[in-house]
Amino acid sequence: MGDRALKRLGFLTIGLFDEADPGRGHEDTLRMLELGERLGYDSAWVRHRHLQYGIASPVAVLAAATQRTGRIELGTAVTPLGWENPLRLAEDWATVDILSGGRLNPGVSTGPPAHYERVRGALYPDTGDAEEFGHARVRRLLDHVAGEPVTDFRGTEGIETYSDRVQPHSPGLRQRMWYGGGSLRSARWAGENTMNLLTSSVVKAEGTEENTGAEDFAAIQLSHIRAFRAAHPHGEAARVSQGLVVIPTDSADAAQRAWYGGDAARRLPRTRRPQGPARLLFAPDLVGPSEQIAERLRAHAAFREVDEVAFALPFTFAPEDYEQILTDIAGRLGPALGWRRAD
Repeated sequence: MGDRALKRLGFLTIGLFDEADPGRGHEDTLRMLELGERLGYDSAWVRHRHLQYGIASPVAVLAAATQRTGRIELGTAVTPLGWENPLRLAEDWATVDILSGGRLNPGVSTGPPAHYERVRGALYPDTGDAEEFGHARVRRLLDHVAGEPVTDFRGTEGIETYSDRVQPHSPGLRQRMWYGGGSLRSARWAGENTMNLLTSSVVKAEGTEENTGAEDFAAIQLSHIRAFRAAHPHGEAARVSQGLVVIPTDSADAAQRAWYGGDAARRLPRTRRPQGPARLLFAPDLVGPSEQIAERLRAHAAFREVDEVAFALPFTFAPEDYEQILTDIAGRLGPALGWRRAD
């Protein structure tokens, strides 16, 4: 099934801040989420960074955002689960989902924490060799969110009352759990486990030994989407969100256009062939007028198979740049792709 109409428009930000003034950066992120709601976006997503100058605690940031927005869905893209205790995370996410009125879309990824040898002494000083960082950890999280028992006791001891499952329980949250996958294996697993699939601007170039051109990115991503839906109980109705870097320049001034073009040019070499031992292939940033970007997206084999997106904002732009980009996406690019704001 190709050429789906774009039904849901979202964006993704890293939430950078200055170490000397972190409050300003976090406030800028919250204002960006508020702007997204005013512009009619269906969803806003935050990245998750540890020991860096980006959002380390999406739970806290999105809890604040629930009190400053009323309609837009809020997600993580993605939370690296190797840093988390699934039981505690399930409690936090359920709490934020309740506060939001059922608007949370948690996304997760698997694997050991980045630079694990550097952080294991602080993160898992006694259990580092015993920790499991694969799909079993996600399965625990999914069961906790779904309300499966985590203990064999439910009742009262003295004046304290106890539950046998995570509290609060948010009934719809399990259906809004996302998996960030960039390989065929991860896409199939997400489908088999009835999750939604987050695709990004990075995929694994699997099964090829030759240098792979950037034009193959769409075909690889398309194979992941189809494998996911083939494995998912909902089939073609299973939710997939695409997260390419998209920068419309319709209302940008000359300085912004020069900066955007230069930044995309600096990132372009990594899109020409797979990078590193994992053979990661990056998609080029899409920069230019909205009509031009829309044409390129309509020619993108993977984009034609999705009906929702979370366009990624570049890491190092200024707040006024993000405002211009978000405004042009919602006002020009989204409508050019068939999207209509719901409110």
